[in-house]
Amino acid sequence: MKALVFAAGKGERMRPLTETVPKPLLPVRGKPLIAWHLEKLAALGVDEVVINTSWLADAFAPALGQGERWGLRLHYSHEGPEPLETGGGMLHALPRLGSEPFIAVNADIWCDYDFARLPHEPAGLAHLVLVDNPPHNPEGDFALLDDGSVMPAGEQRLTFSGVGIYRPALFANWRNVIGAAAGAELDPPRFRLAPLLRAAMRAGQVSGEHHRGTWTDVGTPERLAALG
Repeated sequence: MKALVFAAGKGERMRPLTETVPKPLLPVRGKPLIAWHLEKLAALGVDEVVINTSWLADAFAPALGQGERWGLRLHYSHEGPEPLETGGGMLHALPRLGSEPFIAVNADIWCDYDFARLPHEPAGLAHLVLVDNPPHNPEGDFALLDDGSVMPAGEQRLTFSGVGIYRPALFANWRNVIGAAAGAELDPPRFRLAPLLRAAMRAGQVSGEHHRGTWTDVGTPERLAALG
């Protein structure tokens, strides 16, 4: 299995820490934040990881190399000076990810979720790990139903953790789903993943689970400091 780690963001809420260091390379408990994800992916048996980059892209290879220390092969998917958002970034990385289901992880989260709990393949087009709503996202993102399906709205709205497994077919009709959204006309296109996920949810093609353990969106210097 292959994996994608989203690491292209500008980390603007992390300034001034991210003026010279991209957020995924900021240290957490003695190692770069992204290294915690790479270790867990390697332990799961993932052998190839694509890391998308944009802001301070040249810093990643010197810090991470080609993945030898984790037994991984790292590939860098550079998006240019402006990040392509989650949807555009995933689309841009698909040629390196192949035709089989792949794991995708936001580099700027911290969690104790065991990646081994992910299904080897999603039942539909995607399987998402959801968490309790943090103070900065009290309304949540998606609803997890009793049958394990995920919908755009519902009573039990939870927050998307940034961990999931996807089929490339999620992008089969992306232009029709995105429509005239700003950025879709660019080359390469820039757009968010959420509209594709919501369309797949309405078609009954997204499953999910509720992780009740530790999870942090490391979006501010205060949240980074709280991790110790």
